[in-house]
Amino acid sequence: MYNFEPPLNKIMRVGLVGTGYAAKLRAEALKQDPRTQLVAIAGHTLEKTAALAQEYQTEVINSWQELVNREDLDLVVISSINQDHGKITQAALTKGKHVIVEYPLSLDVKEAEALIALAKAKNKLLHVEHIELLGGWHQALKQHLEQVGSLFYVRQSTVKPENPAPRKWTYNHEQFGFPLMGALSRLHRLTDLFGEVFSVNCHQRYWETETNYYQSCICVAQLCFSNGLLAQVIYGKGETIWQSERKFEIHGEKGGLILDGNTGIFVQPEKTTLIDMGTRRGLFAKDTTMALDHLFYGKPLYVTPEQSLYTLKVADATRKAAQTGLTIFLTKD
Repeated sequence: MYNFEPPLNKIMRVGLVGTGYAAKLRAEALKQDPRTQLVAIAGHTLEKTAALAQEYQTEVINSWQELVNREDLDLVVISSINQDHGKITQAALTKGKHVIVEYPLSLDVKEAEALIALAKAKNKLLHVEHIELLGGWHQALKQHLEQVGSLFYVRQSTVKPENPAPRKWTYNHEQFGFPLMGALSRLHRLTDLFGEVFSVNCHQRYWETETNYYQSCICVAQLCFSNGLLAQVIYGKGETIWQSERKFEIHGEKGGLILDGNTGIFVQPEKTTLIDMGTRRGLFAKDTTMALDHLFYGKPLYVTPEQSLYTLKVADATRKAAQTGLTIFLTKD
């Protein structure tokens, strides 16, 4: 448990690391909240950093190292490449800053464990973003789950054709990480809904013409949960993907939930009902507000870093399974 003292001046001074999609949404959320002042931004390239800093009338910092060392910051928001999350978080916590970081907390399980321990030792907030839990898909699933009856099979597929594939960090082995670790939300939705995982199988393949970057990937994992539920997770992107799909199926003994893009249905023996899917908009702003509410007023957050860590362990098990071709059994801590 954390025991934060609310900011004495009622203004949280924030430094932002990153200039991409998530960083821009964080900057906008911080701008709209009167409790925060976005003091400085550090990014990978000076041009993009300067453009974002100009848009939000804040200071450009040459590196994230320089940013976390500033004495006038209370909070560091990390929206950079996955590979850097762990080391930036460690540096910020060591310097006594609160941290909000996009998932995954780290691409290394041991490092993630150490970061959670460090945050507790420093009595600082470590919040790992998992906005998939706040969105319409997840809320619709939770609302109807009991009506499906005893669950036995789940299938989740997220595939995205991109031709040509962009030469960016999301297609870089080291910067993005193993597919289901980099895209941790695909597994976190499952662990949040269905609990502990007993065993994992996984197969994956890259198509690549150079060492660091790939043009396509496909990853198929099978998770057996401790309650007996079997889940199949498919994640793919790139030039050899020909049809996009964003689908989630839950099959139970009394019915099924089928979410396909922005459409959801609840299938029962006697009827099929449309489900209200809510919205995917405004989730980064909601996440930011909830983290600030926690810091200022002690309101509970919707996810803990320990829950994110557990899913990271499951994702790491899929990586090991893909590398070895073996079934990986998850042991309880």
